[in-house]
Amino acid sequence: MDLRKALCATCLVCLVAGGSATAGTNDMLIGLDSKVTFGPEGQINVAPATDAVLVVDISDPAKPRIRANLPLTNSLLGPPTNLQITPDGKLGLVANSVTNVQDGNAWKAVPDNKLYVIDLTAEPPKLIDTVAVGRQPSGLSISKKGDLALIANRDGKSVSVVSIRGTTVKAVAEVPVEQQAAAVVIAPDGKRAFVCLNLANKIGVLSIDGETVTYDKSLDIPSAFNPYNIDITPDGKYVIASNTGAGKNNADAEVVIEATGPHPHVVDVMSPGVGPEGFAIAPDGKTAAAPLLLGTSAKDSDWFKTKTGELALLSIGEGGKLTVVSRAPLGGLPEGVVYSPNSDYLYVGNYIDQDLQVFSLAGGKLTEVGTKLKLPGQPASMRGPVR
Repeated sequence: MDLRKALCATCLVCLVAGGSATAGTNDMLIGLDSKVTFGPEGQINVAPATDAVLVVDISDPAKPRIRANLPLTNSLLGPPTNLQITPDGKLGLVANSVTNVQDGNAWKAVPDNKLYVIDLTAEPPKLIDTVAVGRQPSGLSISKKGDLALIANRDGKSVSVVSIRGTTVKAVAEVPVEQQAAAVVIAPDGKRAFVCLNLANKIGVLSIDGETVTYDKSLDIPSAFNPYNIDITPDGKYVIASNTGAGKNNADAEVVIEATGPHPHVVDVMSPGVGPEGFAIAPDGKTAAAPLLLGTSAKDSDWFKTKTGELALLSIGEGGKLTVVSRAPLGGLPEGVVYSPNSDYLYVGNYIDQDLQVFSLAGGKLTEVGTKLKLPGQPASMRGPVR
């Protein structure tokens, strides 16, 4: 009997330790923004209220479950890639790009410089540090080794270099890139990164050597209007930049870049539709997903007035060629998109509807699963762990 008790106690310790070691690897983060709403005249900034970051468990991929709600400021005004989980699932990083301050009777957004560090091994997950980075930190990327993060700073016109050592997260450098930087992605081998210079309509190339990051302007790659989101295939061969600046209800572009060799360059351009602000490549590298904002308005066909959006599923073929293979209806202002770890489910957050849609990818076709998960706020961004 005593032996059985001892064995049970040992097993329990192992389970707890194992659970701690893998905490967060089946989570995703969702940033909620309360500072922006939409009316007849389009976007309106309002008084800050209840911004938050949700930790959502997707260990049962068809049934996501909110396991933590942290009161942290978050912003719609940036690509929906301002947050990510380390490969080991232990830490979540969240960049806050702007805060709202009162300006007479109105509110205006001003640049922030905060990076929140969340301990996902804690029950419940908790904020453990706030790190100062560049001005208006927007899209971020964590290396596959989990020891480095890069953050694109829009107002700072720079990329912040952040070291990760266990639970210690520290800003170690800021690399000037001369232009507003919207989003960034680190290559799987950790030797290069690609940054969206959105107002210049170019993709910058960064070289990485440990914590030393350099920018060579001569390697800038032309993109379509306003490259705003970016991802890379798991084999590191292709970078795909999602562009959202065609405007007035014109179709936008996905630009495919051959990412290896001494001079990365564009090899293909296609359009999945209007407003692919959200964009992600599957962990298995076979597909990509783009929630499309769509829609028109009384003011210059601003997509932010859309009543409903659409999810486009794209196959990634030989040479990085993208082809739309399935479409499905979404809610109002779809922003973030996340793949499940096995690439067989997709999650999309609808900002205006304040909910989360779940899709199965069985047979290469999008099929909505279950009912929409109601969220306690407006989902502005979504990201899972580095795969």
